[in-house]
Amino acid sequence: MRFVVIGGDAAGMSAASKAKRNNPDLEVIVLEQSEDVSYSACGMPYNIADPDREMNDLVVRTAAVFRGKQGIDLRTGHKVDRIDRQNKTVSGTDAHSNRFQIAYDKLLIATGSRPKMLPIPGIDLPGVKVLRSLEDGRRIKSYIDSHNVRSAVIIGGGYIGLEMVEALCERGMHVQLVEIRDSFLPWLPKAMDDLIRTELETHEVKVKLETSVTRIESHHDRLKIFYSDSETVVDLVVLAVGVVPNSELAADAGLVLGPGFSIAVDRYLRTSDPDIYAVGDCADAFHQVTGQRVWIPLALRANRGGWAVADNITGRASDIPDIVGTAVFKVLDLEVARTGLSFEEALNAGFDPVENIIQSSSRAHAHPGATTIHVHLVADKKTGRLLGASMIGKEGAAHRINALAVALHASMTVREFFGCDLAYAPPFSPVWDPMLTAANQLLKKL
Repeated sequence: MRFVVIGGDAAGMSAASKAKRNNPDLEVIVLEQSEDVSYSACGMPYNIADPDREMNDLVVRTAAVFRGKQGIDLRTGHKVDRIDRQNKTVSGTDAHSNRFQIAYDKLLIATGSRPKMLPIPGIDLPGVKVLRSLEDGRRIKSYIDSHNVRSAVIIGGGYIGLEMVEALCERGMHVQLVEIRDSFLPWLPKAMDDLIRTELETHEVKVKLETSVTRIESHHDRLKIFYSDSETVVDLVVLAVGVVPNSELAADAGLVLGPGFSIAVDRYLRTSDPDIYAVGDCADAFHQVTGQRVWIPLALRANRGGWAVADNITGRASDIPDIVGTAVFKVLDLEVARTGLSFEEALNAGFDPVENIIQSSSRAHAHPGATTIHVHLVADKKTGRLLGASMIGKEGAAHRINALAVALHASMTVREFFGCDLAYAPPFSPVWDPMLTAANQLLKKL
């Protein structure tokens, strides 16, 4: 049997590697349009922050290892542009512009996502960058070094935008962050979102909310940015307004699409064609709390999904758990985390949501180094079921969120979570962990 994989990053290489381990006699062909495979994309902002690190430090496993040690027919520089479901072939162009066509028995689409672009005049100027691939990271780092970049504008206040604020501040730049909305993260309560703004301004980042960029022009080897209310001149622009799934191949092949134009898959990662699977940032998922299809592209899902596909195509039926959208990121000295539904998402999903925000200490009272941590919980008034959580603080938010994610996977009520036996020691938590304090306060509202 021949297993063909389109896309050689996390999901694709996880599937290819495990399929080969499951069945060493299986013919596995991976078609990757770039020259990079299997790298830590999430580490790119932190790599950019360090001028002494090479971007290739983020490569987890090279193409040569996949080919030599694992026997995977990995073909870089191969861009697939058509899937013929009737004849079970894929076709495209290689690095030398030669056409190729390859037959498959089972096919995996692991094409990931790409940065969302804005129709702004000048968005294609050399000093305007996006960050998605390893090559994007190389371009940004090279541009900073070759142009002696001292100032930057970041368009977009989501995960990547906020992480890039930290990276560029670490490089000693004057940074401006512009966001068209009135807040950075729509799932965070406004009071907690304001903490991010305070953190940015404390580090002398100029924040412009409810502001759009109307055009960008070259200006004496720099860039002139025209805002809806003003203008500025900087050395670098980073566009970080989100991503979109690379689902065009699937759509052109007539496969069913899901939310956000992602590829619809079942819990075994099968598309509407039983011989074609999809996983990673290009595919949708089911949400544990709502049971509905969602598109939330995250790294763990991509790797876990790759393993499940490998099991399924080698005869080891393997479904994949639903997700709760757990995510965490760092912005300067703050940890920001979430899991499950926000109040608005819960309302839209048909729940009768109740929410509460508490402020507590990351460590025991008077223990050295204690900092403030904010915890936001959402529950269903009718059933008392925990629906979601978000957290923000200088320490303790990143790992605490995992306990709440487990509670969501277990469909726990707020009362059940409040009864959990959590660890306590003064360097790590008050006797009543902030999560328990938040649960107790929410119980009063329920």
